[in-house]
Amino acid sequence: MENLKNFYINGTWVKPSSKTTMRVLNPANETQVGFIGLADEDDVNSAVEAAYSAFKGFSQSSKADRLELLLNVKSITERRLEELAQAMCLEMGAPITMARDAQADAAIGHLDGFIEALKNHQERTRLKNGDILIREPIGICGLITPWNWPMNQITLKVLPALATGCTCILKPSEHTPISAMLYAEILHESGYPPGVFNLIQGDGGTAGAAMSKHPKIEMMSFTGSTRAGKAVTCDAADTVKRVTLELGGKSPNLVFSDCDLEERVTASVAECMFNSGQSCDAPTRLLVQKECYEKVLLIAKTAAENTKIGNPEIEGDHIGPLFDEIQFARVQKMIQQGIDEGATLLAGGLGKPVGFETGWFTKPTIFCNVSNNMRLAREEIFGPVLVIIPFEDEQDAINIANDTPYGLAAYIQTGDIDRAERVAAKLRAGAVHINGGGIEYGTPFGGYKQSGNGREGGVMGIEDYLETKSLHGLN
Repeated sequence: MENLKNFYINGTWVKPSSKTTMRVLNPANETQVGFIGLADEDDVNSAVEAAYSAFKGFSQSSKADRLELLLNVKSITERRLEELAQAMCLEMGAPITMARDAQADAAIGHLDGFIEALKNHQERTRLKNGDILIREPIGICGLITPWNWPMNQITLKVLPALATGCTCILKPSEHTPISAMLYAEILHESGYPPGVFNLIQGDGGTAGAAMSKHPKIEMMSFTGSTRAGKAVTCDAADTVKRVTLELGGKSPNLVFSDCDLEERVTASVAECMFNSGQSCDAPTRLLVQKECYEKVLLIAKTAAENTKIGNPEIEGDHIGPLFDEIQFARVQKMIQQGIDEGATLLAGGLGKPVGFETGWFTKPTIFCNVSNNMRLAREEIFGPVLVIIPFEDEQDAINIANDTPYGLAAYIQTGDIDRAERVAAKLRAGAVHINGGGIEYGTPFGGYKQSGNGREGGVMGIEDYLETKSLHGLN
C-alpha cells in the first residue's frame, strides 16, 4: 500500500508535485484505508513528457515483442489475481466472491481477447489497386476509468494501447485507486520500458481536464457519466484529438408473455441488482407485456425481497454497498423522486436495510406502474432500483425501449427466437442480450446515441488505437 501515496511515472514511483490529498474509504464500514495525492497540471505534464519520450522507441516495437509483453502481463496477473479481488472488495464494496469471479476475472478475460486480436491483426495490407495500407499506433493516449468496474475498464483501455505500440497515462477513479496501483505494479514487473505506461491519481476537474486539453495527448478514452463525457469532448476539441467514450445507460429489458416468466423475470431482477445496480448497462427498465403484467409484478417483488445484502468480505451470492455517501444520497433522492411522481413502490424504498446502519447499503427497490416520461424511467440512477413499465404489443415495446437518450444495451426475454431477432434488429443499442445471454470477452462493447462512441474489446478495441497510413508508388 506504500505506493498508493505516489504516482507511477517513467518507470518509477514518484511523489506527487501536488500537495492536495484525498482519503480512501471502505464503503462497507466508512473507515479510512489510506489516502492518495490528487494530481495537478504539473503532475499531468510529467506523465505526458514520460509517455512522449517513450513513444519514439515503443511505437517501433515488433508485434512479437508486444505479444511477449502481454503474455508476461498474463502470467503476473494470474499470480496476483486475488490481490486485485481483495482491493476491489475493499475500495468499492464489491462482495469478494463477485470481485473474484467477475471484477478481477476481467483482467484475464480481456487480456486473452486482446492477445488473440493482436495475433490476427494485419499491420500492413495491399489493396487491389496496388497501394499499401499501414496501421500505426495513434500516439500518446489519455485513459480515464470509473470506479464501478475498475479492472474491467482499466484493461479495456490500457491493454489495447500497449498492444498497438502506443504509450499512455492512466487516471483511474480517485475512489478506486488501490486496484489501479496494483495493476501498475503488474505492468512494471512485466517489463514495459519506462514511460510506456504511467499512472496518476486525481479528479476529473483538474487532472482529467488537463489530460483532455494537453496538446501532446493524441487520444482520450473515457468511461463514466454522459455529463463527464461531454466535458472531456469539449476539453479535447481545441486539439482535435480522437475521443472515444463509453457512457451512461438506461437499458430496456423487454419481457414477452411467451417466455418462462418465473425463470426470466427472477434472473432479470438479479441482473439489475448485480454490482448493487452500479453497472452502466444494467437492465433497469423492465418493459412487460400487459397480458402477463400482474404475474410479473408478483415474481419481481419476490425476487427483490429475496435479494441478499451482506458484508463484502464474506463469501456468497449477495450485493454490497454503494461506493460512497454521495452516491447513496443520489439514489435516495431518485427513490423519493419516484414516490413523488406517483409510481407504485413494489419493493424496497427509502433508507438503509435493517442491520446495515453503517456503510452505504441500499434496499433493492422496484417501482411499478411507471410511465416512460417519468424521471425515474429516463435518468440513470446507478443503484439497485428497477422500474416496471407495461406495453401493449411488440411495436409498443420497441417504441418505449428506444425512447431514451441512451443506447448502451437492451435485453429481450421471449420463447420465440424469430421474435427475438426481429425485435433486436429494431432496438437502438450496442448490445442486445437474449434470454440471459451475456457478452463474451473479445466481443466489442459500446453504445449508440448518448451512451458514447467507439468500441472496447477485441479487434475493434485495438482499431481505436490505430491510425491508417497509405503508401503509393511501391507497385
